[in-house]
Amino acid sequence: MSRPPDPDAAAAAAPVRPRAAAGLVLLRESAAGPEVLLGRRSARTRFMPGIYVFPGGRLDPGDRRASGFAEPPQQGEGLDGATRRLLPALRRAALRETWEETGLLLADPAGDPGAAAPADPLWRRFGDTGRPPAFGALRLLARAITPPSSPIRYHTRFFLCRAETVALHGDLGGDGELEDLGWRPSSALDALPMADVTHAVLAEALARLRRPAEEPARLFLYRQGRIRRR
Repeated sequence: MSRPPDPDAAAAAAPVRPRAAAGLVLLRESAAGPEVLLGRRSARTRFMPGIYVFPGGRLDPGDRRASGFAEPPQQGEGLDGATRRLLPALRRAALRETWEETGLLLADPAGDPGAAAPADPLWRRFGDTGRPPAFGALRLLARAITPPSSPIRYHTRFFLCRAETVALHGDLGGDGELEDLGWRPSSALDALPMADVTHAVLAEALARLRRPAEEPARLFLYRQGRIRRR
């Protein structure tokens, strides 16, 4: 006589639903070529400990509230419905996480902050600079979904920003979540421990620098343990 399915075992085997997250690929030009801002995740973190990553993190409830500044719309071709719906909140999350993890505010150098007095402390900091957040400088670059086998999963939307197009306020430091923060030549990263998806997204970002025309965001996911690009 066969046993009935074990609901606990089935639940344990079911993939964890990915949580929405945002990341920022911040590039700048140098004499040695493009440089990218990276930091190392603490060895004490559960997700990707000791790995160099872009600034970013999961979507917080506060990211769903308007900043109080003008937020220009962004067109996104070929996006899934959730990404299209969450785009404004994801841009806010990318700017917030970058400030928290690196200490840098990305402001619009030519924008008018307007007369609004934002309630959120982050957006008030932009008001103090006399410039609004650089929402328009963030271009949706790629989406990546953590493998189904991972106990912690994210559906991360990565934004590309060129440092030359924004006003950077603050000093590199942040809240300590990322260690060894720094600008690193994109051509000399082989010695750093980095996830394959980080390498893949960075390669896509560098390719976009050579092809400035707008392109749909790429999707990176895992099939049979290997990352695939769509």
